Amino acid sequence: MKFSNGYWLLRDGVKAAHPVEVYDITQTAGKLVVHAPTRPIRHRGDLLQGPVATVRFSSPMPDVIGVSLTHFEGERPRQPEFALATGEPHVHLTDESLTSGALQVRIGRDWKVEFVAGDRVLTASEGKGMGFLTLDDKHYVRDQLCLGVGDVVYGLGERFGPLVRNGQVVDIWNADGGTNSEQAYKNVPFYLTNAGYGVFVNHPGHVSFEVASEKVTCVQFSVEGQSLEYFVIYGPSPKEILRKYTLLTGRPTVPPMWSFGLWLSTSFTTSYDEQTVSSFIDGMIERDLPLSVFHFDCFWMREFNWCDFEWDPRMFPDPVGMLDRLKSRDLRISVWINPYVGQRSPLFAEGVEGGYLLKRPNGDVWQWDLWQPGMALVDFTNPAAREWYASKLDALLDQGVDCFKTDFGERIPTDVEYFDGSDPERMHNYYTYLYNKTVFEVLRKRRGDGDAVVFARSATAGSQQFPVHWGGDCESTYEAMAESLRGGLSLGLSGFGFWSHDIGGFEGTPSPTLYKRWIAFGLLSSHSRLHGSSSYRVPWLFDEEAVDVLRVFAKLKARLMPYLHHTALQAATEGTPMMRAMVLEFPDDPACTHLERQYMLGDSLLVAPVFSDSGEVSFYVPEGTWTDFFTGAEVVGGRWTTMSCDFLTVPLLVRPNTVLPLGAVDDRPDYDYADGVTLRIHHLDDGASITTEVAGATFHTRRTGDRVEIEAESPPAAWQVQLRTGEPVPATGGAVTIELT
Repeated sequence: MKFSNGYWLLRDGVKAAHPVEVYDITQTAGKLVVHAPTRPIRHRGDLLQGPVATVRFSSPMPDVIGVSLTHFEGERPRQPEFALATGEPHVHLTDESLTSGALQVRIGRDWKVEFVAGDRVLTASEGKGMGFLTLDDKHYVRDQLCLGVGDVVYGLGERFGPLVRNGQVVDIWNADGGTNSEQAYKNVPFYLTNAGYGVFVNHPGHVSFEVASEKVTCVQFSVEGQSLEYFVIYGPSPKEILRKYTLLTGRPTVPPMWSFGLWLSTSFTTSYDEQTVSSFIDGMIERDLPLSVFHFDCFWMREFNWCDFEWDPRMFPDPVGMLDRLKSRDLRISVWINPYVGQRSPLFAEGVEGGYLLKRPNGDVWQWDLWQPGMALVDFTNPAAREWYASKLDALLDQGVDCFKTDFGERIPTDVEYFDGSDPERMHNYYTYLYNKTVFEVLRKRRGDGDAVVFARSATAGSQQFPVHWGGDCESTYEAMAESLRGGLSLGLSGFGFWSHDIGGFEGTPSPTLYKRWIAFGLLSSHSRLHGSSSYRVPWLFDEEAVDVLRVFAKLKARLMPYLHHTALQAATEGTPMMRAMVLEFPDDPACTHLERQYMLGDSLLVAPVFSDSGEVSFYVPEGTWTDFFTGAEVVGGRWTTMSCDFLTVPLLVRPNTVLPLGAVDDRPDYDYADGVTLRIHHLDDGASITTEVAGATFHTRRTGDRVEIEAESPPAAWQVQLRTGEPVPATGGAVTIELT
């Protein structure tokens, strides 16, 4: 939200007050509390008027410093609040500074707040940065943190515009806006910089960011109300910033390994019954196309009854028998749900009677006709409503359903009254957190941490604990494919480890060429789903070559699972996403700063999706000698390169000094990754020592001169060592030595 009219003036109707000096600083309970008048104190007469800002500095954990700026402290506390972890910060206080780990905040008497690491000022709130502003009888609190020359900003959720946020206005307000607008399904009030720090604004409702867009040397953030709290998180590397941010806001469990395989959907408005579903699955089996999950979208329930969680008896007269038949083919089953209840649904009357539905302030159930006639919303702040909703999901799990696509959760009204008294503005974004948490906990309770997964669209800070998330409703164009990738990389830079998208796009029907290009991107993503709106997505409906393309990349992903499993563990333990913007892996390479059409899949694989019918793609390769995964050809880095790809290949480069484990199974994602694993060695430097962990087996690879020695700890039943272009060398454990030629 912009308050100024250029550099010198305020916008019409805006009144502002800013701290100008420190009046006093006190230490209490590990915090610094500063009182800062908004006018110079020259004599006692200046003590008689305000405002006076109360600024508290604290630390929830090492390398993280919290700042709380308050005008009137009599404002009643409002719920909800983000659930934040706290550690032992070991704070060191002086009269004018607070130090937590390697991060220090210094408060200047003439009002300048600096965040310092070592001898470097990371950022600062200067002059009129902090302030209280009024406009149209509304009160706002804001701060501005400086950007240095060359500093760029990433994150703020899954955003589909340019990956670098500089110059953008970002409103943290969930919306069902598709993938080609400034709106976003997943808004996260956290940004990450290339300057060694990130910032998390601890407000679950509407936060307005001006990212070098109002004052071009600052990131401004503001909220309506009397107080504002944010945390500065020191890295210094981008990975360290994400590690600490996700330690503060939560990390996911690793999704079940079966979820990394291919998901096939009925699509949305298509007509389907058990015969249709069986024909799709038969077609996949006959064509040797690995399939892990079959998903039933909205019309598994009867029209106008969403959600009643009952199978449409006209299309699925024997749902339990059908699910048994599908699961006998070694498939998992996903069904579509949302948190809304149409008036025709039998659950509507149940919800009204039980008090489970969101109400207007006058006590009426909140309803509208958008999406479903007479639609109401479940009030997830009511424990009884959560139990009621969960019981409906439990019944589906009893039938044989394995997981849920948790759609919607963005269009949450503010003219409502919540069961627990939560503030509607703060609940607008937070609603999705409670919704997905309710569903995820049902699965976790029934199946345990290792077998719970949702396919969620909406999210906010902390929602990364309930994987996975997909990119929403994109069109069937190359432009939408590119904007989807930007959204996924942005979400990864916002603390989310697992992300997917609709292969081929959702709206419309992709051309066969686009469909085949998107397959490579989709199968080299965290999670992979074939889904559309009004047309089916099975490959033989496009052309026979599409069948071959899907087979190649589905089998490739299955063989990559030992590597992808380790990458997933990194997301769960370190907060590092599986799909990574190049800047995350190469923060010191300035050429990576703005890259948004390529990514790293884990530490060691560079992927450059093809965004054209021609198959020609230009991409940047960082320093070193990389290896083309498909051909074994060397690709010299430190420059841009161009490749021309047929449909069975995509630029997939292996990073130097990589020992890449490939599994022995290519028809499913869940198997014993260590049994029969192949280790492919890629350009080890002389003296390099690489440790590779594969599902309980550990391999140590060392190069000395022209000799490579590989030693296995807890060796699997069988394992192989393979040079980049050589034949596999079998071993049964212990060590093997290879002469380089």
